[in-house]
Amino acid sequence: MSIGKNVKPHGFIARHPEIGVFASFFSIALIFIVRVPDKFLTIPTLYSILTLAGELGVASIGIAFLMITGEFNLSISSVYALVPMGVVLMVNLWGVDMLAASIIMLLVAYGIGVTVGYITIKTGIPSFISSLGMMMFLRGILLAVTGGFPVRLERDHWLTYVLNGPIGDMGLRTSAVWLLALTAIFAFILDWTPYGNWTYAVGASSNTARELGVSVSKVKLTNFGVSSLLAGLAGLMALSRFRVVDPTLGQGLELETITSAVLGGCLLTGGYGSIFGTFLGAFLIAMTRVGLVLAQAPAYWYSAFIGIILIIATVINLFIVKKYVTSG
Repeated sequence: MSIGKNVKPHGFIARHPEIGVFASFFSIALIFIVRVPDKFLTIPTLYSILTLAGELGVASIGIAFLMITGEFNLSISSVYALVPMGVVLMVNLWGVDMLAASIIMLLVAYGIGVTVGYITIKTGIPSFISSLGMMMFLRGILLAVTGGFPVRLERDHWLTYVLNGPIGDMGLRTSAVWLLALTAIFAFILDWTPYGNWTYAVGASSNTARELGVSVSKVKLTNFGVSSLLAGLAGLMALSRFRVVDPTLGQGLELETITSAVLGGCLLTGGYGSIFGTFLGAFLIAMTRVGLVLAQAPAYWYSAFIGIILIIATVINLFIVKKYVTSG
């Protein structure tokens, strides 16, 4: 699954980092099946979970790709709000077509990610710090421009339906289709293309990857850019669903995406992970939120559940890596 110094994956478990999330997935599902079987085991509930997982999952895919290279991008939570805010302002104030505005802002998002990566690589500052600084800077810009008030999209556009429109009358939205499609595309890139091998190699050992001819800087810069790009796309999905952007939109998203990736088998140290596992991680988080609502549990139980699941998943991931992946 991964390539690099002292990394020798073998066997089914080693090749599938997402194995760990299944234990948590079925355990949590069983709790809700027993607690609220009539409400939980329904098609509308499944659609609600997929819809809720859509935006989180799309943003988490980019973070998983970046984490496999051993880096982080906390600024995605601010990019998640910046992109739709920029689109709304361009459409409302200057009459720019929403599609054109969206393309412009997605390019801006990619540029922000590359900038964070460049600062990280050229200065040696840990990506946790450089991206945290960018996150705070962008959030400050959002609050300053809007005065802290939400901004509403004043014009309807076909793009809002494409990004997050309803499918039928049972709660499913097109964001779920985007999530499934992007999961398949990025899983293919990661597991079946040379670029995927380079990503694993960089995360496992940058020096070894460099000796093998991999451009470590280019891989990291690209993945930084992709993480911000997908966060921006997820933000546009949120705009398409609510038609309004709050300058505080996305606060905490950086931690939820990391949680999704870790639940899915990504190591904080890089070199190991799974896009399909990250999808399952986002689905698990959404399932937990929906299940607690159906069970009429207090809202604070959500954080408690996710915290316990995260700890268990991390322990399982480390066990799998030590026993099945890393040679002594």
